[in-house]
Amino acid sequence: MNEFPPPRQRGLVIHLVSILVLGAISLTMFWLVFQTPVGILFTIYILVALFTFIPVPILGYRAYALTRSNYFLNRDNLRLVWGLRIEEVPLADVEWVRPIHALPVPVTLPWLRLPGGLLGITRHPDIGKIEFLASNSETLLLVATARRVFAISPADPAAFIAAFQRATEMGSLTRAEAHSQYPSFIVAVAWESLLVRFLWLAGVLLNVGLLLWVTLLAPRLAHVSLGFTPAVTPQEPVAGTQLILLPLLSALSFIVGWLTGLFFYRRPDQRMLSLALWASGVASAILFLLAVYFIITMTT
Repeated sequence: MNEFPPPRQRGLVIHLVSILVLGAISLTMFWLVFQTPVGILFTIYILVALFTFIPVPILGYRAYALTRSNYFLNRDNLRLVWGLRIEEVPLADVEWVRPIHALPVPVTLPWLRLPGGLLGITRHPDIGKIEFLASNSETLLLVATARRVFAISPADPAAFIAAFQRATEMGSLTRAEAHSQYPSFIVAVAWESLLVRFLWLAGVLLNVGLLLWVTLLAPRLAHVSLGFTPAVTPQEPVAGTQLILLPLLSALSFIVGWLTGLFFYRRPDQRMLSLALWASGVASAILFLLAVYFIITMTT
């Protein structure tokens, strides 16, 4: 089977730098939240911390997908791999392959794109939906199949087209089966397990309950102490509304563990690790609940 990987280096550098910058900003904002009294700056720090953290796991997955991206071609089938997205097409179902600039009407690129992550679906007036599994726009090829048109970006487009022509001239040895796999399939597979459903729902309910409890309770508290000094004495009291940081940290911990568990769950030999991560997320939420209880007990 011939491999035609896309260009990766520039995209990986941009993704990793973006992750480091956004992660550093988010951590700095969270640290400032603990140092700032409740007010406009306190709210701004929380919002900036959340908005800079949210893209980090998305960029992390895109960087992982780029490292795993590849296009495989033989005389039986075409296999497109982009992270957890896999498309296998029998070669007999591939109708044509041509450069993107060969179309008389220009193709619209996905609006949310970075070098190394040209992903998404657009619509063309002549050929319909186009799914992009590409790293850049300079080497784009269109691959029309019986079901959909794909936009790919092998590093050497001419070599890919030549290999496709040779494969079609040789003819298929066996009839391959079409197969589509999307990242969401992992969630569906994991949800079939009763234990997984219990851990997910328990984690969600505990975190939602903690958030509601603190939201109702914090405005009634004038001051709280959120930790201890090295001498094991309570830290200087802060405004009671800062207690909202505990459910936010609990939810953040649960979400990170949930996403990491999904990453490992795709492999059967690593599913125990996923269960351990999800169980630790539930245990962490319980510990945060106990922490809030003890803080309130000490305060009152």
